[in-house]
Amino acid sequence: MNIPNYLTIARIFFVPLLVALLVQERNFLVWQGVEISNDALALLIFWAAAATDLLDGYLARRWKQVTTIGTLLDPIADKLLVSAALIALVQVRVVPGWLVVLLVGREFAVSGLRAIAAAEGYTISASELGKTKTVSQVVAISLLMIGIHRPQMTRWANYSLYLVVLFSIWSAVAYFGKFWRGIDVRVKTRRRAELLVAERQRRRALIAEKRAALIERRKAKLEKARQAAEFGRPGARPGGVEVLPPSA
Repeated sequence: MNIPNYLTIARIFFVPLLVALLVQERNFLVWQGVEISNDALALLIFWAAAATDLLDGYLARRWKQVTTIGTLLDPIADKLLVSAALIALVQVRVVPGWLVVLLVGREFAVSGLRAIAAAEGYTISASELGKTKTVSQVVAISLLMIGIHRPQMTRWANYSLYLVVLFSIWSAVAYFGKFWRGIDVRVKTRRRAELLVAERQRRRALIAEKRAALIERRKAKLEKARQAAEFGRPGARPGGVEVLPPSA
């Protein structure tokens, strides 16, 4: 555990608080006589969580503290944050449900794709298109939260959301293409190696059979030579049985 990993875990703990603020109907905080709406607090929390996403990766690379748990938790935390925010916005009727299903389904599909690739020993790293998609998601969700009480921002929020859909589908196709190429090459290489191993084993078995047959032939020759030597002795009969002289 290190500071970048703590930031990643903090981003995960921001998720339930963000959802609670978005779906809560009454104002949550009053500061010096000023009521701060829930969506404003939710927006601040979302920005803080998005800032941890940038900060943990920067610190991990700068301090050379890239760990296995950080590599595993970072994309999970990102997907939890974005998916929870979008689903909560569906609850308050800001975003159409079918569109959120499409975006969240894309996240699950890409996560499953990476899991399959990791099981095959192939790592699919985040592409520049995927990073652009993440930035566009943060911008779109921010505009949607601002547009809850400011209808003039709704049009720009919708435009940014459709741009997110475009980037999401585009990056998903790119990930599937990278997965197909990488896994296809690895599967072919693995099958070629398996065929080479099977061919070596077959050749070894043939060599062992030939050696066994050669040993058997040598044994047969030695047996024939022994029987021929015994047959050549005086008083010997075929089959190696000697004829003894009659007793006096």
